[in-house]
Amino acid sequence: MNSTINYNDPDELDNADELDEAESDEVTQFEHYKFIADPGQGLLRIDKFLANRIEGTSRNRIQTAADAGCILVNGVVVRSNYRVKPSEEVTIMMDYPRRELKVIPENIPLNVVYEDEELMVINKPAGLVVHPGHGNYTGTLVNGLVYRYKDLDLYGGNDPRPGLVHRIDKNTSGLIVVAKTELAKINLSLQFFNKTTKRKYVALVWGNLAEDEGTIEGNIARSPKNRQVFTVFPDGDHGKTAVTHYRVIERLGYVNLVECVLETGRTHQIRVHMKHIGHPLFNDDVYGGNVILKGTTFAKYKQFVQNCFALMPGQALHAKILGFVHPVTHEEMVFDSELPDNFTQVIDKWRNYISNRDIE
Repeated sequence: MNSTINYNDPDELDNADELDEAESDEVTQFEHYKFIADPGQGLLRIDKFLANRIEGTSRNRIQTAADAGCILVNGVVVRSNYRVKPSEEVTIMMDYPRRELKVIPENIPLNVVYEDEELMVINKPAGLVVHPGHGNYTGTLVNGLVYRYKDLDLYGGNDPRPGLVHRIDKNTSGLIVVAKTELAKINLSLQFFNKTTKRKYVALVWGNLAEDEGTIEGNIARSPKNRQVFTVFPDGDHGKTAVTHYRVIERLGYVNLVECVLETGRTHQIRVHMKHIGHPLFNDDVYGGNVILKGTTFAKYKQFVQNCFALMPGQALHAKILGFVHPVTHEEMVFDSELPDNFTQVIDKWRNYISNRDIE
């Protein structure tokens, strides 16, 4: 990982790619800088344009931010070789707010799977946002952590991401590891960056996959048409490399239960990749899985699916297995979590449904 990264300063431009982004719902962007090019200015590369205006940064950091899709000209994402024209508006957007955001300690119950002096592993319920952001300034996991660890140095400031080294979606349940010390945060961050951690997810997807197992590869970046969602781009064209391995656990007629192993950790990776191959996650309202995509036209079937949707609001995705090396003891640690009750109930409903119907 870039040794210049300041893990305690979310306003560093090179932090645009610091935090492992596996499956994050928090895609609202926040304006960090805005500049208007002079009317008489000649064409100027955007990395040089910004390096001349932002104190203490470098063209390399600006290029990294551009590669992460954080630099816009007149509201459109541009690459680092873009040439700024007179009077154009240049903004730098990040996935996190500036430090002015006040992180309020809140006594939020946390399902702690493991804890020691260096770290804690939490089984996050669906519906819990990981860190404060637009529309979710309170009631997040970080608010609970700041309350729980108010006496620890790492949590004594106003950092909206203290101890976070990776994250999962608001509506994704499952395991997340949180650092309690600076040493643990740096060490765990490096493990996620170097892709040495173990992460397995269980998902319920629409459709019957043609193969029992496979690999999905495709660069992921924000959609140029809708910056709130991500999409797959041809290799080398745009975005960041993303690789997801999947295996069918159980075929349930019009839906399949699958295991997904992440080789990379990109925002919404599993959700975007499964949609890309034509199998959106069940009840994923961002990527089109919240409508009936497979099945019959019978009213009873439609009601059955709606009942399943009501039982599991949000995408059917659970971070089941998480493994890493302890930053101090160097022991390999692997944690496994059970599927939430509503997830298993939805699976049981599909089992019962297909057992009573002859589905092709």
